[in-house]
Amino acid sequence: MNASPNSGPDLSVGGSSAHRKGGWRDAAAAALAQPVAGPLLALVVILVVFSVGTDTFLNVGNLSLVFQQSVVIGTLALGQTLIILVAGIDLACAAIMVLATVVIGSVALEGNIALAFLLGAVVSLAAAALNGLAVTRFRLPPFIATLGMLTILTAGARLYTNSRSFPIASDWLMLMGSGPTSGLVTFSYGSMLWVGLTVVMSYALNQTAWGAHVYAVGNSPNAARLNGIYVDRVIFGVYALAGAFYFLAAWQALGRTPIADPSGYQAANLDSITAVVIGGSSLFGGRGGVAGTFVGTLIVTVLKNGLTQAGIDSLYQQIATGILVILAVGWDQYFRSRRRS
Repeated sequence: MNASPNSGPDLSVGGSSAHRKGGWRDAAAAALAQPVAGPLLALVVILVVFSVGTDTFLNVGNLSLVFQQSVVIGTLALGQTLIILVAGIDLACAAIMVLATVVIGSVALEGNIALAFLLGAVVSLAAAALNGLAVTRFRLPPFIATLGMLTILTAGARLYTNSRSFPIASDWLMLMGSGPTSGLVTFSYGSMLWVGLTVVMSYALNQTAWGAHVYAVGNSPNAARLNGIYVDRVIFGVYALAGAFYFLAAWQALGRTPIADPSGYQAANLDSITAVVIGGSSLFGGRGGVAGTFVGTLIVTVLKNGLTQAGIDSLYQQIATGILVILAVGWDQYFRSRRRS
């Protein structure tokens, strides 16, 4: 007797096997569709290539160093991720961080560590909030607003310090560079903070109404506004919150290199954007997340470290990073065109 179409699932061995295979295919396809899948696969490939091509890359001490080197850029990139998710960009993130470090360093020389710490936080939050105000109130394109802020703060930091650097002697200000060790591995408080912030922000973006609003604004500001979301408030809040990450990155930077230098971290602005883009976040907003940024930051650092271990000139390292950025943006464009079709 033939079974009717609605008679229930096929309980035969062949049908069950086919069902299982289909389930695995669907699960694999869903996993590969995640924004973090491509960056994670790229990181694995890079790790394999450098582990085969060099003798020292897989040393425990070197891997620990790679992670420590990722901390400052990784924390900057967390703030950058939030801004890119709402279809913005911040070219001044590292300049804000550097200004905070020199303010902290100069005030700390007077012996008031608490005041130095507080003023560093105020400077970071104020500068980032000004970016948000320029974008939301004065309707300046984020690229122009933050490019202007980059120029102002870079020159302002040099004028404020007379191009001098300030040594850091306070254990509290250098705290982020210390931490428990196990053999050649250092578990610095700065790296713990970076991981903790990534977990918290991943939860906030994926499990809270605020996170849903961030993605909605990035996908379509007009649609978000029609659904009752205060778009300007979300965008301004994202820029201001990013300022808190820039301040924490300044604290981590003082822990890694105990000197406040107005000329420091000149490439960190672009490195943070690179980490976000390579991590799978779309420059057009609404797609990506901090998990991908975490992986993207490791890719940037691993690539530089591995090429250095292999004796490759730093100029070629920049070329390799640029190629990765172009490929990541090209993939994003392809994904968007497929989604529209």
